[in-house]
Amino acid sequence: MSNHDQLQSLITSEKLSKIQKEYFSELMDVFSTPNKAQNKIKTDKRFSSNDWLDSNPFASIAALYMINSKAMMEITDSLLIKTKEKQKIQFVVEQWLESISPSNFLATNPEAQKKLIESGGNSFLNGITNLMGDLQKGRISQTDESAFTVGENLAITKGAVVFENKIAQLIQYEPSTKKVGSVPLLIVPPCINKFYIMDLKPESSLVKFAVDQGNTVFLISWKNAGKSEMKLKWDDYVEKGLIEPIDIILNITKKQKLNTLGFCIGGTLLSTAISVLRGRNKDCINSLTLMASLLDFNDPGILDIFIDEKNVAAREKSIGNAGLISGSELASTFSFLRSRDLVWNYVVNNYLKGDKPVAFDLLFWNSDCSNLPGPFYSWYLRNMYLENNLKTPGKLNVCGQQMNLSLLDIPVYAMGAMEDHIVPWQSAYDSSCLFSGKTKFVLGASGHIAGCINPASKNRRSYWTSNKEVSDSKEWFESAKEHNGSWWNDWKVWLKPYQGKTINSKKVLGSKSFKPIEPAPGRYVSEKSKVNLEL
Repeated sequence: MSNHDQLQSLITSEKLSKIQKEYFSELMDVFSTPNKAQNKIKTDKRFSSNDWLDSNPFASIAALYMINSKAMMEITDSLLIKTKEKQKIQFVVEQWLESISPSNFLATNPEAQKKLIESGGNSFLNGITNLMGDLQKGRISQTDESAFTVGENLAITKGAVVFENKIAQLIQYEPSTKKVGSVPLLIVPPCINKFYIMDLKPESSLVKFAVDQGNTVFLISWKNAGKSEMKLKWDDYVEKGLIEPIDIILNITKKQKLNTLGFCIGGTLLSTAISVLRGRNKDCINSLTLMASLLDFNDPGILDIFIDEKNVAAREKSIGNAGLISGSELASTFSFLRSRDLVWNYVVNNYLKGDKPVAFDLLFWNSDCSNLPGPFYSWYLRNMYLENNLKTPGKLNVCGQQMNLSLLDIPVYAMGAMEDHIVPWQSAYDSSCLFSGKTKFVLGASGHIAGCINPASKNRRSYWTSNKEVSDSKEWFESAKEHNGSWWNDWKVWLKPYQGKTINSKKVLGSKSFKPIEPAPGRYVSEKSKVNLEL
């Protein structure tokens, strides 16, 4: 079979003809009318500067690149193959197209050439210096890392570590109000990165915000897995990383219940832990807040292209019994999901232009990655992403208990983010429907991080709410109302009734049985992930 015949079996002749017609029409426009090239490229921020718009042949080169990219993506989108296979092809083609953008090369980037001339060659030397430094680090620098120190200008909310084991530290924070609610709040961050995404600069800290609302706040600081943690399983993280700290919180506060909040995989772990507790007839959870968390993995977004039986089985064989998945591998994977913004943008600025990245706390956190135990990671891939077992009552056994989220009748506040490519908001919505209690879903603007960490102090962006209780996310959104500002303000109102009666706050942290070990943020958050794991 010829290449032409093979292509015809994958795409209809009508569709291919339409793409070809549009391609040649756009091509003729660009080469016949110079202004058409400028008009085409100015919508793309890679080519929107005057150095591109006012210069030929650079404008034409960029326009030609955009025309070809559009045609190739339209062809891949029109392929008559299974959706998952199509998504894989689309991802590969998109990555290739991003890599060959004329903005990525000195010979075809007029901005870089201009800076080279104006700097007398210094931009080139600076770019080489930046490149050599990044090669030593094993990753592309996304921010000025010298501008941040955890414990000095990040994660500075006052508190103390009151308990630790081989999986996590438990931090208790000092109250900032004279009165607090009697029911404590436990925050469970993701274990893929460090906890201080929840405690950035004071004006951006969810921890500080929660403390300022009169909550007695506890937080899990996950240990960066190393040789000693190579055999840890999902059950270990649930039992030792969550259930044991929950018991200690209740012991310290002398309370019967606590409120809980989980972010991303932290929400997945927390939900399984609550189900285990319910199976043991321990009714100690007062409420649950889920930030961009997946429980129903039917549509896990772009990450689904990496998940199939072959790849999961390979992970199970290599690290399923003992081993580590490196933080650098995880960070690289997430970066390439948005390679234009998180990879090639920095290649251009750092290496071609010789610029130093600006200081940005979110990107500093993003590069401060953590290793995960192989058995934990492999189990997570199979049972969540590949087989979607948590959704089905009785399908999973965790810590000796059958998982059944439908038995959890606790109040739930669930939020998703409109542009989230890690946890599609529709999937976050579907996940919130698995519980049997009163559930409120809120949709925030922006993506996985910026949408969730949207400080109330800055009051940016917007969020959507609806009083309509339906199983379909599309129907929910059609009835939703948009509000200006941060969803945090909505969450604090929702949480207020579950904070318990008002009592005097206590400055003394811990208890006689669980005395402070060290000041927050603790040792675990400072442990670095090695690029090359020497096991």
